[in-house]
Amino acid sequence: MNYFEFQKRFNTELDVIKYFIDQKYPNGIYCPKCGSTYNVYHRHTSPRMCHCNNCNSEFSIFANTIFEKSDTDLRKWFYAINLVLISRKGVSAMQLKRELGVTYKTAWRMLKQIRSAMGNTDMSKAFEAIVEIDETYVGGKPTKTTGKDDDDLPKAPRGRGTRKTAIIGVKERKTNKVYAVVALPNKEGKKLTGKQLFAVLDKVCKNNTLVMPDDYRGYNILNYPNKNNFVRLSVNHSIGQYSIGDGIHTNGIESFWALLKRGIFGIYHHISVKYMQEYVNEFCFRLNDNTFDGLVKQCVLG
Repeated sequence: MNYFEFQKRFNTELDVIKYFIDQKYPNGIYCPKCGSTYNVYHRHTSPRMCHCNNCNSEFSIFANTIFEKSDTDLRKWFYAINLVLISRKGVSAMQLKRELGVTYKTAWRMLKQIRSAMGNTDMSKAFEAIVEIDETYVGGKPTKTTGKDDDDLPKAPRGRGTRKTAIIGVKERKTNKVYAVVALPNKEGKKLTGKQLFAVLDKVCKNNTLVMPDDYRGYNILNYPNKNNFVRLSVNHSIGQYSIGDGIHTNGIESFWALLKRGIFGIYHHISVKYMQEYVNEFCFRLNDNTFDGLVKQCVLG
């Protein structure tokens, strides 16, 4: 929605509340305490609250959502959601602060909650037929190993072997949906092992899926019979091979990496490993769904 469409749709906070009730309670408001849908009334004098005459309890319609315990105007919440969705490369907390007229702390918390909602989806066995899989690394540019100003000094390695954080991504060809996960080192300190890569495929892909990776040795596990009957068709990037015809390439998932990195470098500048998965979820959701109704429904956390 553009600004004018948003203003028309959510002109008052009551418009937001009515819309949210339709999304969260499509079959009618029910009491979270006794579960009854009868004698449950929406309090018009306090629109955020409901009263159940069966158990004589009051509850907020925003209970178990990202809006719970927030005093921020609901229209600001919804406008923030809209900004996140229409900003292809993301929106920073500083920008949101300026747009909404709130403090930086409030803007940062709102974005964190919205990203949590974007990751509130089940991708188990969501992909089938043909998928691409690839890895990328997120972090600062390689720097010299010492602090001396000498161009002849070696730099930290790029790509595999770097100290950056690895992310594994899978893209389904039919729907163009993407699943991506931060690959943290295992107990042995290893990352991107064959077992780790296979575990990602095992989670999101149905049996008999055709998998298209590059020539990284971790994918050699797919060269052998496996419980999911995954079949590997790969390209060899190390010799400059990026497509071998018949649609065998990883260009789709690599285009997602380009968008992710442009967002990180251009908008967020730096993200910590602690919150990296939430940022990855944001970019995945924007590609997979990117609908206002869909994101609001995922704002319900329980």
